[in-house]
Amino acid sequence: MKNITIKWNSSIQEIPKIIWNNFQARNSNPFYKWDWLNSLETSGSVSPKYGWQPLFLSAWSGKDLIACAPLYLKSHSYGEFIFDNAFVQLAENMGIKYYPKLIGMSPLSPIEGYRFLYLEGVNEEEVTQILITEIDRFAKENGILSCNFLYVDNQWMRIAESQNCAKWINQQSVLKLKEEKSFSDFLKRFNSNQRRNIKRERASIKQYGVKVEALSGSQINVMNLKKMHYYYQLHCSRWGIWGSKYLTESFFIELALTELKDHILLFEAKEEETDKSLGMSLCVRNKNMLWGRYWGSDKNIDCLHFEACYYAPIEWAIKNKIEYFDPGAGGSHKKRRGFIAKPNTSLHRWYDIQMDSLIREWLPKANKLMLDQINATNNEVPFKFEEPKLSNT
Repeated sequence: MKNITIKWNSSIQEIPKIIWNNFQARNSNPFYKWDWLNSLETSGSVSPKYGWQPLFLSAWSGKDLIACAPLYLKSHSYGEFIFDNAFVQLAENMGIKYYPKLIGMSPLSPIEGYRFLYLEGVNEEEVTQILITEIDRFAKENGILSCNFLYVDNQWMRIAESQNCAKWINQQSVLKLKEEKSFSDFLKRFNSNQRRNIKRERASIKQYGVKVEALSGSQINVMNLKKMHYYYQLHCSRWGIWGSKYLTESFFIELALTELKDHILLFEAKEEETDKSLGMSLCVRNKNMLWGRYWGSDKNIDCLHFEACYYAPIEWAIKNKIEYFDPGAGGSHKKRRGFIAKPNTSLHRWYDIQMDSLIREWLPKANKLMLDQINATNNEVPFKFEEPKLSNT
């Protein structure tokens, strides 16, 4: 491909929204929409101050933008939810500076779907090679040790792997809904003991006089999202330095003021008698998937977390014919509530030859251990399931 110009952009605002949306027309993942990534920047949730420098690599043919690689230059590993502590330690032992590093992901969101974006009709393999060649040049010239594409889109993985990226397998949770018509249908997949436990957990919040209501679309306003930020902040503060409190109130407000509102779901817990708000969870959706993201409450009510973050969203997903539910990172308790373990893939490039060699030698063994762990986890779930094949559309 001739006459291609490469440009590094320090903000998504340097990429026209209309062109970005054109590129993303075949991919309805909300976490890679222009509005989502722009809101992270304009709200101050993602910025060089907090160790996330946007570096969007773009490819141009004349005046036409033909491809873009969403990237960030990072000075730490927080907010990725793929833990590279072993790599940090290895670099330290070798006397190599680990940071900064290049990251490809939707910041602060462990959501499968990262890929380069392309103008329809271009040769994606050829353009990918051009972009990765530029990434390699930029990294080597600027003393950057690695480039890491996290939570990679399954369809794009083949293209990226052909560029000699190293594959690292980690774990996520997912629920595949079948043809259930109701939550009662959903319960039929469990053994009798766990079916009884889930019924008890759902009934317990009613004993506290609590109800959970779903809000979507035009029902959501700025006040709802300010309240959600309050609960999010409250929940994060309870975990101290491990609380992952990254998002500002401005980010939550912008969710109500942009097209993103159509992708937002809130599940609000209230006192039945007074309608007083007690807690809230936030989920994100498209036509096929539901993602659990944030939650918090100002009152410790037994099983409220399970109801607001799992059971009420599952019930909503069944009603609205959603096929998959990704409940978010962490939590061994998920496997008893319908979720199975599933591998997710990240792809990596290291620019120190010795470190690259050592990690590539280790990765096949580590990946096999992770797949064995996923299989062992799924052998313990109290229900029958089919292996899901996630779609990002």
